[in-house]
Amino acid sequence: MIELDGVPELVDPVMVAAFEGWNDAGDAASAAVAHLDREWKGEVFAALDAEDYYDFQVNRPTVFLENGVRKVTWPTTRLSVVRTGGEKPRDLVLVRGIEPSMRWRSFCNEILGFAHELGVEMVVVLGALLGDTPHTRPVPVSGVTSDPDLARTMDLEETRYEGPTGIVGILQEACTHAGVPAVSLWAAVPHYVSQPPNPKATLALLNRLEDLIGLRIPLGELPEDARAWQVGVDQLAAEDSEVAEYVQSLEEARDTADLPEASGEAIAREFERYLRRRDPGAGPGGAGAGPGGPSHATDGGDASGGGTYLRDTASGRTRPPKKPRAGTDEESDDKDDGGGDDGAPPGGSGGGGE
Repeated sequence: MIELDGVPELVDPVMVAAFEGWNDAGDAASAAVAHLDREWKGEVFAALDAEDYYDFQVNRPTVFLENGVRKVTWPTTRLSVVRTGGEKPRDLVLVRGIEPSMRWRSFCNEILGFAHELGVEMVVVLGALLGDTPHTRPVPVSGVTSDPDLARTMDLEETRYEGPTGIVGILQEACTHAGVPAVSLWAAVPHYVSQPPNPKATLALLNRLEDLIGLRIPLGELPEDARAWQVGVDQLAAEDSEVAEYVQSLEEARDTADLPEASGEAIAREFERYLRRRDPGAGPGGAGAGPGGPSHATDGGDASGGGTYLRDTASGRTRPPKKPRAGTDEESDDKDDGGGDDGAPPGGSGGGGE
């Protein structure tokens, strides 16, 4: 039984998770959760036991000195709570860590145990993958779910991906089996500039998250960082004629593909999103949240999960224990189809580092 004596009662909580590594091209997803934690001054209330889930030869612990005392930091996943305040507050449970090396079913059970105890209404997992997308265009962000009802009510794509997956895909499926509404948001990072950080992709994920949960997110210096990043990549591309030509070909392909979407209905929809995000009178979680707003957050099942967490066949446990890299072009093609993806085929670069 997970005991959370130090955590206050939360208001309409949504769990937002991201994991460094395979599903985190350009560190875009983990940086988005870090931004939320920093802007809203999150308070860590739990950390999963590193001994249970990490291979320390893959994810090395680090040593440091603090006031002359030698200490060790172990790779792990931490959970924190942020209180957003405002007229219509909505609290967030942030999950940020490294993709585990082992025992993924137990790992997901433990995350779901926290979600159950905290009354989480929906789980949103952020990911980033490498794709054939030009850095000069808006970052494509796909919202996918395994729940047909959730896909219909929240204007999401029902995932059709088949193939190898990462912890993002496994956690989404675990939520689905536990009856917890779950969504994955994927940002496409240009494969020719995959080095982290990528503030433009991070900003795109946060904007999409705003639309989904009906909560206005303070962006701080992120828009300026995104513009500076694009200017820097523009300069690098201009210095190499082959890269510049390649970027131009990607731009033409992207513009051709987007042309049918440039309808009056699509433009009106994007304008409404813009107003929802930027209307000063709306405030955090303000009105006009649309189909992704709080009124639909519980669609798709009971957040408690009804005790139907995944079973760890090795141990036979069904309750959570007491303690607690980005894809290739094949995956990107699936994203371009609008079907979404739960993970990324092996061998992709752009992971979050170890």
